[in-house]
Amino acid sequence: MWTYEKKLQYPVKIKNPNPKLAGLIISQLGGPDGEMGASMRYLHQRYASPYDQVTGILTDVGTEELAHLEMIAAIVYQLTRNLSPDEIAASPFAPYFTDHTTGVYPIAASGVPFDMKYVGVKGDILTDLNEDLAADAAITQ
Repeated sequence: MWTYEKKLQYPVKIKNPNPKLAGLIISQLGGPDGEMGASMRYLHQRYASPYDQVTGILTDVGTEELAHLEMIAAIVYQLTRNLSPDEIAASPFAPYFTDHTTGVYPIAASGVPFDMKYVGVKGDILTDLNEDLAADAAITQ
């Protein structure tokens, strides 16, 4: 169904680890308005769309969000690899590291794991699109 090019849409090349920054960026991965939620939101709302053109747009946007998910995961990984034990202990990322080490796990900065409860899919095109706009607006504020 999709063609995967096996490369990031935009290369991520972070040289210096920064667990504090990773602790903030992790919400863009698995937080309530992060890329995991965005991709699931669009890719699941598409099924109830009564219009083929809107279905296509939701599919395209959902696929794009998967690309964003991959880039954010690469950022988090690169910010946390090669950390010393002292750097880990001195950062707010320490509890995450205890559970996941340098594994990339979809979680909010608050420590709450991603949950599909963040994703609104009602089957009504206007309700679903309004939910999409609300989630996108939350990111930009």
